[in-house]
Amino acid sequence: MFLNFAFRYVLAYKRRSAITVLLGAVSTALLIFTSAWMDGSHGQLIKNSVEIYSGYIQVTASGFRENPGFDKLVFDYGSLQDQIKTVPGVDVVSPRLETFVLFSAGEKAVGGMLIGIDPDKEKRISRLFSSLKGGAYLVGTDTIQLYIGSELARRLKLDLGDELAFVGSGTDYSFAADKLVVKGIFQTGLFEFDASAAFLAKPYFDSIMASENIASQVIVLPKEPVRAAQLASVIRKTVGGAFEVASWQQTMSALLKSMKLDSVFGYITLGLIFIVIFFVVMIYTLLAVFSRVKEIGIMRAIGTTPREVLLLLLLESSFLSFLSVVLGGIAGALSAYYFSIYPVSFTGMEEQFKQYGLAVATIPTSFKPLIILRDMAIMFFLLVLATLYPIIKVNCLKPIEAIHHV
Repeated sequence: MFLNFAFRYVLAYKRRSAITVLLGAVSTALLIFTSAWMDGSHGQLIKNSVEIYSGYIQVTASGFRENPGFDKLVFDYGSLQDQIKTVPGVDVVSPRLETFVLFSAGEKAVGGMLIGIDPDKEKRISRLFSSLKGGAYLVGTDTIQLYIGSELARRLKLDLGDELAFVGSGTDYSFAADKLVVKGIFQTGLFEFDASAAFLAKPYFDSIMASENIASQVIVLPKEPVRAAQLASVIRKTVGGAFEVASWQQTMSALLKSMKLDSVFGYITLGLIFIVIFFVVMIYTLLAVFSRVKEIGIMRAIGTTPREVLLLLLLESSFLSFLSVVLGGIAGALSAYYFSIYPVSFTGMEEQFKQYGLAVATIPTSFKPLIILRDMAIMFFLLVLATLYPIIKVNCLKPIEAIHHV
């Protein structure tokens, strides 16, 4: 009976009901889309940062991450690779060997990091290939051809085809030096990395550095990147205590913390916005309810108890709130889904985005049904709560006061 009465009251005040539903629906859609945008942008930033170079999973010799050195390298990469490949969920396993050298070109000399990589595998585990700015990427048969960061090339005043020399130390602590030719220049957008890193194909790198079958780190690409942490745990058990296995959550913990902090501030901002919406809804409901004070007074006078009036008004409010969050939820979910498939593209701003470490100038939203349902539940609670005070306020009036209310 009360449901029937509540539904009739909603239809009887069509304009008020429509405005209430519209306000609630817009607020719900805004909350869902903002959450999806915030989570999507953070996810894209993390994905870009992980895929630019560091990788989803790193395997190193025990103690290497705390105190890197030639005495803590992976000295039998082939055997380690075979062990890792037995783990279900592993897609690509690729070695890297990093060493610090002194680069020299003309009168310029700059310290930097020379890295030996498998060019074909590196295409899949990082974005070095897609960060190509000029020239060409490496191939496995390259010898003296160098793939160099844009800032490092600028500091050495190098262009494509130019020669440079380097001096360093091999893994056996022997003297290592050679003349190289710039084959390609890359720009990832990570300034320090672009200003210090240069790459050689690992077969030729090994011949210079005496590092055949040796790696400073082994990068593992999971078939499902979202399960990187779980896969890292399985690999850790497989390879034993002689190696350290770290997922991107560990290697990039500082970035993860900054993203969480940014999310906190984002939700605080959303909270302030919805506090304003809460009071707008409450004030509007207060005016709407007090416009029916005489009607409520007559209901009380003919025997309707305060509890029944409260139940009737709450049912009416709950029905409007439910309709609001359903309509707003559908609109917000559709927009989040659409922009997760067709990300927002900032055309013409690719270079500016690279300055902040973003490899692409597109930001997708995050479409997660459970998060959308959570936001809808939050908005339903807020909308009902916003109408509670006006309903209780008018229900506290005595019948005679309500009938004579102006």
